[in-house]
Amino acid sequence: MSSDAPSIRVADVSKVYRTYAKPADRLLEAVLPGASRHTAFPALQDISFDIRPGETMGIVGRNGSGKSTLLQIICGTLQPSSGTIETRGRIAALLELGAGFNADFTGRENVHLNAAILGMSREEVADRFDAIAEFAGLGDFIDQPVKTYSSGMFVRLAFATAINTDPDILVVDEALAVGDEAFQRKCFARIEQIQASGATVLFVSHAPGSVIQLCSRAILLDGGEMLAMGSPKHVVGQYQRLLNSDAASAHLVRERIRGGVEVATPGAEGLKRGAQPAPVGRKDSPAASFNAGLVSQSVVEYEPKGAAISDMAITTPDGSPVNQLVLGDRYEIRYTVAFTEAAQEVGFGMLVKETGGVEIAGATPPRPRPRRCRGGRGRQSVSVRFPFRCDLVPGTYFVNGGVTREEAGEMSYMHRVLDGLVFKVGLVDEPLPTGLVDLTAGEPVITPLSAT
Repeated sequence: MSSDAPSIRVADVSKVYRTYAKPADRLLEAVLPGASRHTAFPALQDISFDIRPGETMGIVGRNGSGKSTLLQIICGTLQPSSGTIETRGRIAALLELGAGFNADFTGRENVHLNAAILGMSREEVADRFDAIAEFAGLGDFIDQPVKTYSSGMFVRLAFATAINTDPDILVVDEALAVGDEAFQRKCFARIEQIQASGATVLFVSHAPGSVIQLCSRAILLDGGEMLAMGSPKHVVGQYQRLLNSDAASAHLVRERIRGGVEVATPGAEGLKRGAQPAPVGRKDSPAASFNAGLVSQSVVEYEPKGAAISDMAITTPDGSPVNQLVLGDRYEIRYTVAFTEAAQEVGFGMLVKETGGVEIAGATPPRPRPRRCRGGRGRQSVSVRFPFRCDLVPGTYFVNGGVTREEAGEMSYMHRVLDGLVFKVGLVDEPLPTGLVDLTAGEPVITPLSAT
C-alpha cells in the first residue's frame, strides 16, 4: 500500500433514513406513484475527511450523533445515501459486541468463522489460533458454546480475533467498555503495537482520556454533522463544552464550535504517550520567572451557569506571577469566581494535565462544603488559592479550574475552564527524573553484600 494514498477517504457522505408514522404508510408509498408518506431523518450530513496509513483517528460525540452509522458505512455494512467511501487494505472491525458470531458455536469455531469473515485463510487462522486463544484468556471455555459466555468473555474473544488478523485498518466502536481494567490495559497496549506497525486505527469512545492518549487527530460529530476536526485535545475540549451546555444554549455552542479555528497547543507537538518532554530549565538559571509569551492556545470555557471564573494565574507564595517553575519549589494556583446566582454547597477545584491530556493531579473536595455564595444584587466574588509543591518533571503542563454546586444530591458545574493556564517546569539539579512526577528518589542506595 502506498504511504501517500489515504487508508480511508470519506467524501461528502450523507445517510438519510425514511421514518413512517405507521406501517401502512410504507405500503402506500410503495404502491402509489408520487405518494410521499415518510419523514426524512438525516443521520449523516456531508461528512468528508481522509485518514493516512499509520494515523489514529478518534471520533467523539453524544449518543445519536452518527458515530456508529459512519463506522458501519466505512466498514461496508451500510450503504450511504450519497457520497463515496474508499478504503485500502484489510479491515478488522469491532462495531458491535458479538457481531459475526454464532451463539451455538464454540469459541474455537467462532474464531475460525469470524477470522474467515475478516479475510483470513484457513491456514492463517490455524497459525494464529494459539495467539488468539492466549490473548482472549478464556481457558477451557474456548471449547464451550458462545451462548454460555458472559459479555466480558464475548468481547475478549471478539477483540482477540480482530487484532490478530494483522489488519491494515482497525475500527473499534466502544467495544472495550465492557472489559475489566486489566483487559482494557492489555487491549490498549495491543492497539499501540498495531499503531507502531503502520496500520490505521479508527477509534470511537466516550472516554476523553483514551481518545487523547491513543489518537493523533479527532472528529466531533453532533446531529449527523461534523462540527470540528483537529488535535484530540482540542476536539475533546469542544465535545465536553457541548456536553455541558443546556438546551437553551446548545444551538449557540454548536455554532461557535463549528465556526471555531483551532490553533496549535504550545509544547504539544510530537509528544505521544510515554514520550519524555525536553528539559526547559538549566542549572545556571534555576529561578522561577514569568514569560508573557507563554499563553494557553487551547482554552475551552463551559457556559457560565451562575458563576464565572477569571484571573487564573500561578504565583509564588508572596503573590508574584510565574509560569516557568522550578522543580521542588512551592507555588499557588489562583483564580477569582464571581457569582451571578445564589448557590449552596459550593465547591472549587483545579486539575493539572500534561500535554497529551493525561490527568496528573488535582484538588477537589470529595463533597462540597456547606458554604453559601450570594448572587444577584450584592453578588459575591471570592478568591480561590491552591498551594502546592512542584514535584512535576521538566515539561509543559496545563491547568483546569472549576466551580460546582450541589442541588438535591446532584453535583453540577457552575463554570469550568479547560487549559486556562499553561506553565513549564525547569530543573535545578541532575539527574533528570523520568515519568511525570519526581519521587525525589535521588541516587540509588548501594550496599555491598558478602561474597558467596
